[in-house]
Amino acid sequence: MKWNQGRTVAFALCALGFLQVRMPQAVAQESATPDAVTKAPVQEEKPDPLKRRLSDKERIQQQKSLKQELKGSYKTWLDQDVRWIITDQEMQAFKALGNDEERDQFIENFWLRRNPNPDSPDNEYREEHYARIAYSNEHFAAGKPGWKTDRGHIYIAYGKPDSIDSHPSGGNYERPMEEGGGSTSTFPFETWHYRYIEGIGDNIDVEFVDTCMCGDYHMTLDRSEKDALKHTPGAGQTLYEQTGQAKQADRFSGGGLEQLGAGPMSQSNQSKQFDRLNTFSKLMGAPQIKFKDLEAFMATSKVLTGPPFLFDVRTDYVKVTNDTVLVPLTLQIRNRDITFSNKEGVAIGTVNILGRVSNLNHRAVQTFEDTVNVQVPSELLARTQNNVSVWWKSLPMRPGLYKVDIVIKDVNAPDHVGTWRRSVNVPKYDDDKLSASSLILADQMERVPSKDIGAGNFVIGNTRIRPRVPAGGAAPVTFHRAQSLNFWMQVYNLGIDEKSKQNAATVEYQIVDMATNKLLLDTQELTSKISPNADQVTLERSVPLASLSPGKYQVTIKVNDGVSKQQIAESAPFVVD
Repeated sequence: MKWNQGRTVAFALCALGFLQVRMPQAVAQESATPDAVTKAPVQEEKPDPLKRRLSDKERIQQQKSLKQELKGSYKTWLDQDVRWIITDQEMQAFKALGNDEERDQFIENFWLRRNPNPDSPDNEYREEHYARIAYSNEHFAAGKPGWKTDRGHIYIAYGKPDSIDSHPSGGNYERPMEEGGGSTSTFPFETWHYRYIEGIGDNIDVEFVDTCMCGDYHMTLDRSEKDALKHTPGAGQTLYEQTGQAKQADRFSGGGLEQLGAGPMSQSNQSKQFDRLNTFSKLMGAPQIKFKDLEAFMATSKVLTGPPFLFDVRTDYVKVTNDTVLVPLTLQIRNRDITFSNKEGVAIGTVNILGRVSNLNHRAVQTFEDTVNVQVPSELLARTQNNVSVWWKSLPMRPGLYKVDIVIKDVNAPDHVGTWRRSVNVPKYDDDKLSASSLILADQMERVPSKDIGAGNFVIGNTRIRPRVPAGGAAPVTFHRAQSLNFWMQVYNLGIDEKSKQNAATVEYQIVDMATNKLLLDTQELTSKISPNADQVTLERSVPLASLSPGKYQVTIKVNDGVSKQQIAESAPFVVD
C-alpha cells in the first residue's frame, strides 16, 4: 500500500515539476510574439491518467492494496491455531479485514460463537481446543509438529475417539468380510471410531496408515492402502481370490475409491462409496459452530477493604503452537488464613476467586472466576492449620507482555480480601531455536485416565502434575524427606535428521547440594529412546528424597541437540526439610 501511494505521489510531483519548468517559457513566448501564440493550432487536451476511470480489475487490485497484509501473530492464528476448525466463510471474512482492531474483535467473537456456556467467563471450547493441540504435538509428531499431521487434525477438530484399533507394527491381518476376507500383512495403521460426530453422523470410522514406516500416519479413504502385499502376486489374497472366483489384478481395474478386491460384500461396498466420500469430505472440513455471535462480557465484583487475605501464585509456560502458550496459574492458600464455619461436625471454608488478564492497552483479554471449598472434620481443624489448598487455571495466551490481576474473598468473612497483581511476559518459541517450557517441580505427578487426557485441573497432556508454590514469594520450594521430587519439562524444536527422520539429543539430569556444591545425581538419556520421530519431547522424572539431608539443593536439566548443535539448560532450586 505504501509503495502504490509513493508511486502516485512521485508521479504527481513529476507532473508538477514539469509545469514549473515549462510555464515560464510559455509566458516568455507569449510576451515576445503574441501573434505566434494566437495563431498556433489548438492542441487536443489529453485525459489526465490520474483521473481516468479505473477498470474493474484495477479497482479490485487497488482495494486489495489498501488492506494491510496479513502477517505476524494474525497469520499464525489463522494458519496454525484455528486451521482445522475455522470455516471457509470465516477465513474469507478474516482475510478481508483491514486493521488489527477489527482482527482482534473477530478473534474474540470467533471464540464466543463456540462457547458452550455463554454465561460463564471461561470459554471451555477454547481451553479444550488448545489442550488438544498440546496433546497432538506430544503424541502425533512425525518429523513435523503433531498438529500438522492427519491424526492431529482429526483429534483437534473432533476430540478423542471413543475407541482406537491400533496396529503400530502392522504384520498379519485377518480381513473382515467387508474388506474381502482372507489374510494379509499390513503396514502400521489405526482405526479411530466415533460413536457420533455432530453434523457428520453415527458410527464414524477414520483410518490412518503409516505406509512410510516412519510414524507419519495419513488419513485414507482406501482401506486397502494398509495392505502391504496388495501388489505382490499370489500373496495376501482375498476369499474370492483364494477360491478362483476373482483375480488379484481385478483390484486395480474397477476404477473405484478402494482397491479391496472381490469378496462376499463387494456389491455392498460399491453402493457405499459415495457415502464414504461424503463422510471424508465432511471430516476434512471445519466442525459445525453451535452458537451464534455474542457480545463480549466480563464478570465484575466490588472489592471490599479489610485485613489482607494472603496467598501465593506461581506462573508457568508451556508451548502449544508458535503463537499460543499455555500459562498455568497455580494459586496457594493456607488453611490458617481461611475463615471456617462449622456445620454438622464439618468445618467448611469457602474462597471466591476472580481473575483478569489485560494487555498493554488495558483491554481485558481473558477473565476467570471460581470457588474453592475446603472441608475438614471439626475435630481435625486445629491440626490442619498449616496445610495449604491449591487451585489451578490454565490460560491459552499469545506471546507478549500482560498484566494479571487476581482477587480472592473469604466468603465467611466478606471484608477479608486479598489481591495479587503482576506483569507476565509470555515467551515466544521460535521454530529454529531449541527451547523448553518451565521446569516444574511438583509434589504430585501421575498419569491420568484416558477420559481426562488434555483436560482437568493440573493436567498437561496425559500427566496430572501439581506444582509446588513457593511460600511468601521465596524462590525455593520446600519438600519433605518422605516425599519424592517430581520434575516435568518439555523440550521444543529438536532437530530431525534428514536421513533417519529421528532426533538425536542427549538429556542430562543433575542435582547439586548448594551448601557443598557436591554433585549428588548425574544421569543421562537419549531423546531417541523417549520419542524418536518427534521435534518435541516431555521429560518426567521422580526422585525419592529420603537419602538427602535437610538443606538447599538445585536440579538442572541440560539438553544437547546433536542435529541442530544447540544446547539449553534449565534449573530450579528446592529445599528439603
